[in-house]
Amino acid sequence: MTTPVLYLSHGAPPLADDARWTAELAAWSAALPRPRDILMVSAHWEAAPVALSSTTGAPLVYDFWGFPQRYYEVMYAAPPAPDLAARAEGLLTAAGLSVARDESRGLDHGAYVPLVEMYPEADIPVVQLSLPTLDPGTLFAVGERLAPLSDEGTLIVGSGFTTHNLSWFNPGAGPDGAPPAPSAEFDQWAQEAMDAQDVDALLDMLGKAPAARQAHPRTEHWAPLYVALGAAAGGGSLANRSVIDGFWYGLSKRSWQLG
Repeated sequence: MTTPVLYLSHGAPPLADDARWTAELAAWSAALPRPRDILMVSAHWEAAPVALSSTTGAPLVYDFWGFPQRYYEVMYAAPPAPDLAARAEGLLTAAGLSVARDESRGLDHGAYVPLVEMYPEADIPVVQLSLPTLDPGTLFAVGERLAPLSDEGTLIVGSGFTTHNLSWFNPGAGPDGAPPAPSAEFDQWAQEAMDAQDVDALLDMLGKAPAARQAHPRTEHWAPLYVALGAAAGGGSLANRSVIDGFWYGLSKRSWQLG
């Protein structure tokens, strides 16, 4: 696999104000081979059948509420990626999957928030792929079908959050406050399961992980990991390393590089 596959915890728009996390994301991208283009799979776009976002330059999707105005003024004018969209569509339709195109859909905050920090020049073509379901096996299979893109220089990125229970989010404690015990327990299990390349356990997260339903009351922020795992497995290697760890307002921001 010439280009690694990523699963990252993307954070909310105020990630941009966290000097540590922004530096970690910037250092990560600097250490990667420069991708030809980027395929983003964000927790914030669920659409069936699997869909591809705009290749004609639709505006960003500010899919959050109650933040200061400056977060709604962030721009990320990455070039469209029609060739990548066509290639991804071809790989998926060859496997018998239906693929939709949504030219009105721009990048949502699960895509552009980390990309602003990783590739601030916005000079790499990007397209986003929807989550057609939250079913682990189906998403893993989607990732497997997309694996050839990594050999062609595409950076496949699953963008979620390793723990995502917003009732734990406590601004008063600060970004570096101690996490709730269930968040720490789940984070430790996730790291151990990834270290062991235990795909069966990861796919059965709700049945295997401690505090699973507390860490993920709904699994959409864990689901992009399944696409990343499938893409890495399809490329022949589940070797991985945790590039970013720690907690942000109680939520695990652990992120992995696979392949």
